[in-house]
Amino acid sequence: MTSRQGGGEVVRIFDVSFPIIPDGPLFPGDPPAVLERNEEQNISELHIGTHFGTHIDAPVHFIDGGSGVDQVPLEALLGEVFVADATSCQGEIGPEELDGADIKPGTSRLFIKTSNSERWGQNPTEFFDEYVCLAPEGAKWVVERGIRTLGVDALEVEVKGAPGHPVHHLLLQNGVVLIEGLNLSGVGAGLYDLVCAPLPIVGGDGGPARVLLVQK
Repeated sequence: MTSRQGGGEVVRIFDVSFPIIPDGPLFPGDPPAVLERNEEQNISELHIGTHFGTHIDAPVHFIDGGSGVDQVPLEALLGEVFVADATSCQGEIGPEELDGADIKPGTSRLFIKTSNSERWGQNPTEFFDEYVCLAPEGAKWVVERGIRTLGVDALEVEVKGAPGHPVHHLLLQNGVVLIEGLNLSGVGAGLYDLVCAPLPIVGGDGGPARVLLVQK
């Protein structure tokens, strides 16, 4: 967390993205980050997967003919976001849990904080197979309430290896911008201003992102 002085008040800024480091946690099968430096010129070469750490899933990731990450609407990545406290939830989050999370009516951008974030705060270097995630009924709840941007504190929004990936399909087919791999360990529930900047990889199925929350 950092802060800046503006107009006589202290503004708290939370960086909720993961640093890009070679030993960062990976979803099984994803390529690790590799940084190679040319010492003579002090120039580095970075090899990284498009879904490393904090990243955006583009529609083309699961939808044939879908748009790439460079086409994600910028208005979905800037503006007011509600961080919901679901830290008491276990397993899959459905409509009942979302109804009980005091989500502000009319919310268009939603981040869900779960017990995953506490584990991220312990700086793990390996992926954990059991994590809190969104159930298909929860994804339907998100779509039906007009939420256009969803952020989760897991590297995967749904159960690992879910047949047919129903949560991804429900969200991406309905135009929900999906941000995965958030670290919300230092953030409380409430309203923030969101600044999210993914790498504009043309036609990319995903893109690593820097995600900031400014406390309102």
